[in-house]
Amino acid sequence: MFLDSLLARNPGLADVAADLHRRGEIPPDTYVMDLDAIEENAALLAAEAERLGLSLWFVVKQFGRNPELIRAVARAIPRFAAIDQDEARTLHAAGARAGNLGHLVQIPQRALPELLAWRPEAVTVYDLANARAVSEQAQRLGMVQDVLVRLEGAAGSVYPGQEGGVPLAALDKFAEDAERLPGIRIAGVTAFPCVLCDPETGEPVPTPNFDLAVRARELLAARGHQDLKLSAPSATCVASLPLLARLGATHGEPGHALTGTTPLHARDTAQPERPAYVYVTEVAHTLADGRPAVFGGGFYARSHISSALLPRAELRLAVQDAPAENIDYYRLLAAPEAGADVRAGDTALLAFRTQIFVTRSTVAVVAGLSSGAPRLTGLYDARGRAL
Repeated sequence: MFLDSLLARNPGLADVAADLHRRGEIPPDTYVMDLDAIEENAALLAAEAERLGLSLWFVVKQFGRNPELIRAVARAIPRFAAIDQDEARTLHAAGARAGNLGHLVQIPQRALPELLAWRPEAVTVYDLANARAVSEQAQRLGMVQDVLVRLEGAAGSVYPGQEGGVPLAALDKFAEDAERLPGIRIAGVTAFPCVLCDPETGEPVPTPNFDLAVRARELLAARGHQDLKLSAPSATCVASLPLLARLGATHGEPGHALTGTTPLHARDTAQPERPAYVYVTEVAHTLADGRPAVFGGGFYARSHISSALLPRAELRLAVQDAPAENIDYYRLLAAPEAGADVRAGDTALLAFRTQIFVTRSTVAVVAGLSSGAPRLTGLYDARGRAL
């Protein structure tokens, strides 16, 4: 999906990654991350958000919750949106500041004392039970916690496994009950996804959830709530920030834009954010019909993967589809033309949409590419722990 973009915009990363693998410094099933490019992308996002009067909370699940990369991003975007409690702890330990907690995964009630003690800017709640739990713990800490109301998504717009939220029709009653809770203040609304990239053009477009969030904020404003936030996550990038500002959002939550890997970046190599990672694996064996099998572990069901580059053999081979329900021990490539020299151990480079935190991959961080002096600064697991 992103191999053409990577080779056009950041070919040095591909070269360094292949060299690291050939020298045995990184194993197969490794994502190699360009720290310089990620820091530059974060600065571009921060500058555009400031120009438009928007605030940003950055997201790191897609690049493996990596502490080196967290620190690089936080220099431009200080506050984060954590997907779950484990991610929140990694971000906090790396020195980033808590922005929005509890959005895609509610904070487990027994984790509330720890996470609320960080004084997050906002906590997202899906229902009154979670709002009540946040209120009770905030009172114990002697504080009033700002909360964002998560809206139930429009029909057909919710990903399986991400269900939940307050229906718009029930928001008035929810607000009435939540207003009686002394430990919280209704500070805004959010929904997911609010923006998606058009599958044909890659252009960011609002989903029906964005309209739901706007209407919900209007309802809460009519009840007397002031200075209400509206966080409109998904596909947050330099190109989509003007859309967020025009439609009334106050916050975006960039994730894939930090690595230049939104669907828009796959289609338009002129986007300001540069591609910042490449997946490195190697040929494990070759089937009797000539198809090479590469080691897996880092493939993602929604990756839209298309091809692999084998640098030594100077081959570009199609990647064959694989059922999402199967474990990716290996991934098959198309058989090369007769006479092609493909060997076990050959480096294979791929670039596709991923969520590293759900893989079993290694993450390698490379600094210095922008100055022509690249160096491997660390190896980590997919959850950001140093190896």
